[in-house]
Amino acid sequence: MVDVTIVGAGVAGTFLAHTLIENHPGLQVKMVDLGKPLKERHCAREYGQPCTCSGECDQYIGFGGLGKSEGKFNFTHDFGGELSRKIGEKETDRLMEKVDHILVEHGGGRVQTYSTDNDQVKERAAAGDLKVLTTEVRHLGSSLAREVFQSLYEHMENQLSFSFNTRVQSITPSGYGFRVLTDGEEFYSRKIVLATGNSGREWFSSIAESMNIKPKDTRLDLGVRVEMRGGQLDALLKETFETKLLKKTNRYTAYTYCMNPKGRIIRKHQHGLVMPDGQNSREQGVPGENVNFTLFVPRYFPDQWKAMEEAERIIGGINRSGDRIVVQRLEDFKSGRDTTSLHTNRISPSLDAEKGSLREEVPSVYMDALTEFLTSLEKALGEPVDPDTLLYGLDAKFYEPVIPTNETFETNVPGLFLAGDCSSVTHSLSQAAASGIYVGEIIEGKG
Repeated sequence: MVDVTIVGAGVAGTFLAHTLIENHPGLQVKMVDLGKPLKERHCAREYGQPCTCSGECDQYIGFGGLGKSEGKFNFTHDFGGELSRKIGEKETDRLMEKVDHILVEHGGGRVQTYSTDNDQVKERAAAGDLKVLTTEVRHLGSSLAREVFQSLYEHMENQLSFSFNTRVQSITPSGYGFRVLTDGEEFYSRKIVLATGNSGREWFSSIAESMNIKPKDTRLDLGVRVEMRGGQLDALLKETFETKLLKKTNRYTAYTYCMNPKGRIIRKHQHGLVMPDGQNSREQGVPGENVNFTLFVPRYFPDQWKAMEEAERIIGGINRSGDRIVVQRLEDFKSGRDTTSLHTNRISPSLDAEKGSLREEVPSVYMDALTEFLTSLEKALGEPVDPDTLLYGLDAKFYEPVIPTNETFETNVPGLFLAGDCSSVTHSLSQAAASGIYVGEIIEGKG
């Protein structure tokens, strides 16, 4: 009999397991994941090449989950999820401090935290009717993130049972708690925590349906990746490495995401789609000359299938069954003409994309938000946005459907808990990790 089974070895599952073995070493804890141990996770996509994985992609699945990518932990209530609304700001702050303490314990202290809070930036942003969302950041970068999560694994490997390359076929409530059937064994567990994140969405949906857990609406963020000349955002970035801006109207909410001074744009592969993604200058070796970010617009759909259908319709249409991404000069975008050449463009594109017109391939809500945001940005900067600015379509952030849980993240099935992004409460590494610690403490408290 297992005391606690954790399905999913991503960020939430890792911090949950760490909490259980540190605070209650007598528990019998089992962690099951479809992917591989961290040392065996290698995908050519990480180097801008086609995926070489057989089966599930190592870039997303396996120990550490997406925590090994950029390793960017934003410690804030302003964005990244609704954890503070679920459990309160004071408790969320306490948990985030624990998350950072654990990161530092396992080598994350080699990079310092920085804050994006700045009064002058807030004043400038307000001049353009923009709000600044602030955070304390510990940005590990992919190399250090891998080291930190490997250290966590080595700390835990002899204190709990790991089952990698293992698919959970079914979870059935029983008199003992739950009967768990995988493709390699059958066992019983008193409690189950699902921590599969967005990568396990199809599996999670089937498990939820089998236990009559009814999902609600699903969020999908789509947006244009913007590449500006280096220095264009100095008025907002001179006191901080990055900033996150929010524009809210009665028609949409738009926010900047993953701002990368001296970074570049790379292809991101997710859910069979290809999108423009930002890469931090620390990951490049040689810093770039531009700054880039995505302007996301969230929308809500009645279920996850409708949300994915929309993403596939728009981004899949741009991809054209390949890895096509479209790029357009800002001046051409404003003038309603296709971009046909970038040879004389003063801003050199960091991504090889197909020149064209975004308006022909992207719904108007995203185009309107981009146009109005850039107008507001000009007011905040006190200068026009360079007409040679480049616009790439289309980036996306995917979310799990909202699953009702109580204040302890327990579903309507007693003993079945959710943690991390599959709870629909968290959308960031820091909040996913914090939720894992929280659920770990709850389970321990409940015995």
